[in-house]
Amino acid sequence: MILLGIESSCDETAAALVADGTTILSSVVSSQIELHRAYGGVVPELASRKHVEAIVPVVDAAVRQAGLSLSQVQAVAVTKGPGLIGSLLVGFTFAKALAYARKIPWVGVDHLEGHIHSLFLSTSTPPLFPFVVLLASGGHTGIYHVRSHTDFILLGQTRDDAAGEAYDKVAKMLELGYPGGGVIDRLAAQGNPAAIHFPRPYLDKSAFDFSFSGLKSAVNRYILDHPDTYRQKINDIAAGFQEAVVDVLCYKLIQAAKVKNCRQLAVAGGVAANQGLRARIQAQAGQAGCSVCIPPLSLCGDNAAMIAAAGYHYLKAGKQDSLEADVYSRSISKICP
Repeated sequence: MILLGIESSCDETAAALVADGTTILSSVVSSQIELHRAYGGVVPELASRKHVEAIVPVVDAAVRQAGLSLSQVQAVAVTKGPGLIGSLLVGFTFAKALAYARKIPWVGVDHLEGHIHSLFLSTSTPPLFPFVVLLASGGHTGIYHVRSHTDFILLGQTRDDAAGEAYDKVAKMLELGYPGGGVIDRLAAQGNPAAIHFPRPYLDKSAFDFSFSGLKSAVNRYILDHPDTYRQKINDIAAGFQEAVVDVLCYKLIQAAKVKNCRQLAVAGGVAANQGLRARIQAQAGQAGCSVCIPPLSLCGDNAAMIAAAGYHYLKAGKQDSLEADVYSRSISKICP
C-alpha cells in the first residue's frame, strides 16, 4: 500500500510517500526556521499562515520525487495532534479534502506515535517488540513501553519543560540563537562537562517523569552570578548543561528497560539527533546488555514519512477517520500506573 503522509503540527510543512509502512519513496520537508529565528521561537499565527502557502507545493513535490502520480496514492495519513491547532488544521483539512475527493481511506495519526514509527523506516535492524523508547523533542519528553505498532504505554513524561525546549531556552539565555539544540551540542563537544556542575533533576529515581525547569533556572543563576565572565565559559556551560540533561535521560531510559525487562531500547524525536545523547545511550545500553535503535538524523525531526508509517499500521488495524474528525493540541496519552 502506498500512503501519502502529511505533517504540519508545528513549523515544518512535510509530505512523504511510503510503501507498506517501511519504504520511503519520497520525503519533503519545508522548514520555517528562518521565519521564526528573529522571534527566538515559533510564532503560532505565522506558522499556520506559512503552512497554508506551503502545503500544496510540498505535496506536489513529494509525489513528483517518488516518480508517481496522485492517482497511485492508496490512502492518506495526517498528523492530528498534539501540536499548534492552527498549524494542525492546515494539514488535517487538506488531507481530509484530498481523501474525500479521491475516495480513498484516510486516518489521523498521533504525532508522538509517528516519531516512534520513525524507528521502522530506512533501517535494517528495527527494534523488536516489546521495547522501551525515549521520545524527546522540543515539545515533548516521555518514555513509552511499546508492545506493538498500535500498542503504546506511557511510563512517564515531563512535568514542565521538554528536553528540547530547555535547550532552546538555555541557548536564548546565552544569546546563541534559535533553535538551540544543535549549537549547544556543538559547543558542548568543545567544553569540559566537569568544569561547571549543574543539578540532575531525577525527581523520583524509581519513576520515569522528568522536569527540566530547575536545570534551566540553574543555568540562568550561573549567568547572573558571573555577568563578567560567563561569556568566556560558554563552551563549559553548554557541556555542563548537556551532561546534566543526558545523565537524566539515559538513566531513566535504562531504568525503564530494567523494570520492563526489555533488552531493546530506542530513542526518537528531535533530541535524538543530539550527538552527546546518541553516544552516551549507545555506550550505556551496551554496558547494560541492551541493544539500542536510533533513527538516522533525517528522521529525528518532524517529517511526514513517520506519519505515513504509523498510518499504515492504523489502517491495517481497521482504524479510519470520518469527516467529523478533528485535531487536538495536547497529548491524550495517560501514564500507566
